[in-house]
Amino acid sequence: MSLFRTKNLDQMVASSQKTGGLKKVLGPMDLILMGIGAIVGTGIFVLTGTGALTAGPALTVSFIVAAIACGFAAMCYAEFASTVPIAGSIYTYSYAVLGELVAWMIGWDLLLEYGLATSTVAVGWSGYFQSFLHGWGFDLPAALTAAPGARPGVDTVMNLPALCIMLFLTWMLSLGVRESARVNNVMVAIKMTIVLLFIIFGFGHVNTDNWRPYAPFGASGIMSAAALVFFAFIGFDAVTSAAEEVKNPKRDLPIGIIGSLAICTVLYVIVSAIMTGIVPFKLFEGVDHPVSLALEHAGVNWLAQWTNVGAILGMTTVMLVMAYGQTRILFAMSRDGLLPARLSTVHSKYGTPYFATWLVGIVFGVIAAFVPLNVLAELVNIGTLAAFCLVSVAVIVLRKKRPDLKRAFRCPGVPVVPAIAVLFCLALMSFLSLITWIAFLVWLALGLVVYFGYARSRSVLGGAVSKT
Repeated sequence: MSLFRTKNLDQMVASSQKTGGLKKVLGPMDLILMGIGAIVGTGIFVLTGTGALTAGPALTVSFIVAAIACGFAAMCYAEFASTVPIAGSIYTYSYAVLGELVAWMIGWDLLLEYGLATSTVAVGWSGYFQSFLHGWGFDLPAALTAAPGARPGVDTVMNLPALCIMLFLTWMLSLGVRESARVNNVMVAIKMTIVLLFIIFGFGHVNTDNWRPYAPFGASGIMSAAALVFFAFIGFDAVTSAAEEVKNPKRDLPIGIIGSLAICTVLYVIVSAIMTGIVPFKLFEGVDHPVSLALEHAGVNWLAQWTNVGAILGMTTVMLVMAYGQTRILFAMSRDGLLPARLSTVHSKYGTPYFATWLVGIVFGVIAAFVPLNVLAELVNIGTLAAFCLVSVAVIVLRKKRPDLKRAFRCPGVPVVPAIAVLFCLALMSFLSLITWIAFLVWLALGLVVYFGYARSRSVLGGAVSKT
């Protein structure tokens, strides 16, 4: 039996339409806001300062380079998501085009990436939340403020706020995607308002002298910053995991994917330009709240306080969407027989994968509570770049295998555009550390053990093949 057995596309779509599936309740605006919710968070509130130290005022160019890389991949995602509107994102698409083994490995990769991304943001959220409480004169006991060993010289036991926010969002997701989307939409509206206020009030305080020299570290600084801030765009692919719960996926998914990416790119470029225009970029050294610092530097202190609220909400929506995406990948892999069936059980009342949702929330909530931030952050990014490469290759393969397949959205310039996406992603992957590559390969090796030891023999597709 082939290691690269694939599923029939028509059967995959038909299976998602069976009674008892996920509820179709999301529209294009929900998807755009979901994408913005996943993207605008740590990137705009934290990475802008770090990126400015690497590229100087030319950080705006770095964001554009990173956005172009994501844009090529986004068009590939849009073609697949609108053609195969099934939960599971790149895992599902790989299963249909590249085969079960490749699909399993990328699904295994995404489980780690989405989970650790959620845990990482939860730790960052905890820091902003504690800062917010401190501003009101309230401090948590030191033992409950961070993971063991995370703060030199301070005896800590666990990061209680990180665990609590993970459990709260898990509860929200377990009640239903419609309810979660509504809360996400409200939080996105609030943080977008704060970002727009920053643009409005910050613009008048820009000193163009701070933009000279514009690229103090040259092209290498711009590209190094692009590799860093690329991670600020991670999340738009999570929109595709909602495919099975979209009312009109063929029309709405491309709108959600490309629309959210375009809006966030414009915001990143404008905010970074204003920020580096207000504050000389060297002053961002050691600063984890660059947007607030810029407002304080401009004397707009009242908005600086509200920016902390925006950062908290921004990170909350990132966690919400990433946790949502992970549960849907678990759901899809379980429905295919590659993971225990309990993970694809849909709650009779809420219409959600209830058990999978709580499993994800508890496991990665505990990780956020007990593992330091620097350890968590190492594996978050390489999985996303690998996923982008695979979906781009899959578009080329499917155009060759099924040129007759009806596509609601067609990625332009195939095979050139997908090939450029792969080259961009590989170039950015080359900037990642050796330890990240080693840890990633170890995780994939473990995935192979699980596949051949458990998943392959229980695969629904494998059973169907063996009976023919």
